[in-house]
Amino acid sequence: MTFNSVAQIVVHIVVLAVIIRPLGAYMARVYSGQYPGMTRHLKSIERFIYHLGGVNPELEMTSTQYSWAVSRLSLVSLIAVYGIQRTQSWLPWNPQGLTNVESSLAFNTAVSFVTNTNWQSYSGEVTLSGFTQMFALTVQNFVSAAVGMAVLIAFIRGIHRTSTQFIGNFWVDLTRGTLYILLPASAITAFVLVGLGVVQSFPATIELHTLENTPHDGVPVGDPPEIDTPKSNAPSSPTAILPLGPVASQVAIKQLGTNGGGYFNTNSAHPLENPTPLSNFVQMISILLIPAALCHTFGEMVQDRRQGTALLTAMTVIFLPLVFGVAAAEQYGNPALSRLSVDQRASDSQSGGNMEGKETRFGITNSALWAVSTTAASNGSVNAMHDSFTPLGGLIPMWLIQLGEIVFGGVGSGLYGMIVYALIAVFVAGLMVGRTPEYLGKKIGSFEMRMAALVIILPCAAVLIGTAAAVMTEAGRSSVFNPGPHGFSEVLYAYSSAGNNNGSAFAGLCANTDFYNVTLGVAMLIGRFFVILPVLAVAGSLAQKTKIPSGAGTMPTHTTLFVSLLVAIVLLVGALSFFPVLALGPVVEHLELYVH
Repeated sequence: MTFNSVAQIVVHIVVLAVIIRPLGAYMARVYSGQYPGMTRHLKSIERFIYHLGGVNPELEMTSTQYSWAVSRLSLVSLIAVYGIQRTQSWLPWNPQGLTNVESSLAFNTAVSFVTNTNWQSYSGEVTLSGFTQMFALTVQNFVSAAVGMAVLIAFIRGIHRTSTQFIGNFWVDLTRGTLYILLPASAITAFVLVGLGVVQSFPATIELHTLENTPHDGVPVGDPPEIDTPKSNAPSSPTAILPLGPVASQVAIKQLGTNGGGYFNTNSAHPLENPTPLSNFVQMISILLIPAALCHTFGEMVQDRRQGTALLTAMTVIFLPLVFGVAAAEQYGNPALSRLSVDQRASDSQSGGNMEGKETRFGITNSALWAVSTTAASNGSVNAMHDSFTPLGGLIPMWLIQLGEIVFGGVGSGLYGMIVYALIAVFVAGLMVGRTPEYLGKKIGSFEMRMAALVIILPCAAVLIGTAAAVMTEAGRSSVFNPGPHGFSEVLYAYSSAGNNNGSAFAGLCANTDFYNVTLGVAMLIGRFFVILPVLAVAGSLAQKTKIPSGAGTMPTHTTLFVSLLVAIVLLVGALSFFPVLALGPVVEHLELYVH
């Protein structure tokens, strides 16, 4: 690791730490119905939305009613996004005349954006019209993110409240999260990104006259000059079509809402989507901003800030070594090339190391930091091709996804996933000392543990069963272009990304087939809703319980000891679930590099 690399990582973490505490407090006030001065003018809009939707904001829901509301909205969203794709050739704002999206791809994309996964088996600029990008995908970037945040807030209420069956009103939580948090933050971020060179336009394309093969006299090189032809009539220079659109606005919400994906096929490596190191820095901060700040929101809402700090510390303790691990692996380079006397040494100027698949304007450190950030959060955007990382450099982001998107994780979903692990940690500690496990004064019983087991096991099953089906069937193997362990890693990464609602891709795998579109879509549905429903069930169960006073045998859940136990539980579960299958892919590939 170079000084330059360490400095960039430290600056990123420090800036993030400065912003998240006030943002976390702000979000706690919003969800508690307290309106900060700068946003009070939005209250009338909020009331209008309730009137338009026939919502009584004073009427709260049980966990069953809350789950049903989430499911209804998601089903309607799924149908709407699918329908827009299937009819886009007849809809406005399609100057390129793009055709309707094929059915299995439309299903996959609809599921992807409704579940906050944003997995993309297509090139956005040549597949989806401006209307589809804006009114289907961008809308879902807001809605799916707000749903995850709403479920978290309901979960927090279930932990904090006592002797009640009510955990809030889903429509109120959804509206407040969108109106007071996601929309203002996205508007500010989009404005900043436009200033940094990210495209934001209504015209879908422009035609550029290139300088290719054209000397100063305007006559193409290699073509004999036409006799008796006026110079003004010389052949024109070649042209190129440059795709444009409302990119900055979509990039802002895709990062802040941990949606991921991209307006362009090459995603955040595209110069019109992420043109400079400064725009790259702003987008990386945006990825982790709300997930990290929600830890402080949790502390505020349970009236014990230490609890939120403990969870944030556990996430950071896992996150930082993985960032340095990927950066070190990529800066070390490829030992197979070193044996050929190819100099891959990395210097402070970011030269050297494994630069394959990375943008020179970002370098190794920013590529590694982005890779770990986007796979720690439920964010599928990439600024480098993970398929081109070294085996160990690619293993770390893949394993980070497989942990369940709990190290920061998606907006809302990451924190409620980590809280589930906290419940398991206190349950294990209770068994070790022979006492009833408690979390924030609530006894943790068999029902909570059964639901927690579902939260962990079902996404793992979706990943492992999907990967097995892909490598055992001709339909799955026919799309794998890289034989051996690397091809296996590509398939494993795809199902890990889908089953844990990440959305990033290893690349190198042709996923736009009926087999992958359908199976990955099913994995996304399991990874989203088969986690949300058990979490809300736990929220309802805990809300009905009374708090018991802490005593000498109560295990504090804000101490260094508990943070250490929580980290150990997370790593242990991750290792037991996925280490055997990782050994078949990136581990074998790494060992092969040292075979002469």
